[in-house]
Amino acid sequence: MLGIREMTRQMIKAVSFDLYNTLVQFWPPLGVVQQSACRELGLNVSRDGIQRGYAVADVYFNQENARHSLGSRTEEERLDFFGKYEQIILENAGVPVSLKLAKQIWTMAIAIPKDFIPYDDAIPVLTRLHAQGYVLGVLSNLRRDMQQLCEGLGFGPYLDFYISPSEPGQEKPSATMFNRALKLTSVAAPEFVHVGDQYRSDVLGARAVGMHGVLIDRSGWQREEFDCAKVSNLIELEQLLTGAPQSLSPRLKA
Repeated sequence: MLGIREMTRQMIKAVSFDLYNTLVQFWPPLGVVQQSACRELGLNVSRDGIQRGYAVADVYFNQENARHSLGSRTEEERLDFFGKYEQIILENAGVPVSLKLAKQIWTMAIAIPKDFIPYDDAIPVLTRLHAQGYVLGVLSNLRRDMQQLCEGLGFGPYLDFYISPSEPGQEKPSATMFNRALKLTSVAAPEFVHVGDQYRSDVLGARAVGMHGVLIDRSGWQREEFDCAKVSNLIELEQLLTGAPQSLSPRLKA
C-alpha cells in the first residue's frame, strides 16, 4: 500500500483522472493544428467544427482501441486507423474528404510540434482535493512514463499514483488498469471515483470494477444524455464530490 496521508472520514477516498482532455490539453490546441494543416491543402474548416468533429471521432477512437489495441497494430494499420479518424473529424466539421487526403492531413498535423499544458483549473483543484485528504492519481491510456510526465506538468506534489498500460490490450476500458489502482491504494471500489472524457473507456470501465465513473465534457459537444454524473470542468467535479456518494448515482437516460 502507498504511504497515504491520514484521511478525513468520507465515503469517497480516492479519485483517479484520465490525463488528456481531463487534466491537460495540447498546445498549440489541436483545432489550430488541424486548421493549419487543412489550410495548406486549400481546405477551410472552422474551429467549432473541428471541436465537434473530435467529439465524434474520439468515440470511434475508444471503440476501435477497445476492439483492437493501437499498441498491437502495425504502422500501416495505425495509419489506416488515423486516416479514418481524421475523416470522421472533418466530416463532422462539415468538410468531407477522401481517405487518402485524410491520411495526408493527419500526417501533416502530427508533424507539428505540440506540448501538453494543464487546464487552468487542474492544479488549483488537485491542490484542494489533496489538502482534503483524497488519494489522487492519474489513470491514462497514454503510453508514456506517466510519473515523469505528470511531475513535469506540476502535478507531482498532489498525486499518489500513476497508471498507464504496461502491455497492449490493457487500455481502458479493460479492468486491468482500474484493478491496479484499487490494489495500489487499498481503497474499496465503492469509495473510488474515476474521471475522464470518454463514456465507454472511463465511465463504463470504472463501473465494471465497482468504481464510480464521472464524465467530463470540457468542449460541451457531447450532446447525448448519459446515465452518469457529468461535469464540464474540475470545479464542478469538486462540487460534485461534496455531495458524494449520492451525487454520483447514475441518472436514467431521458
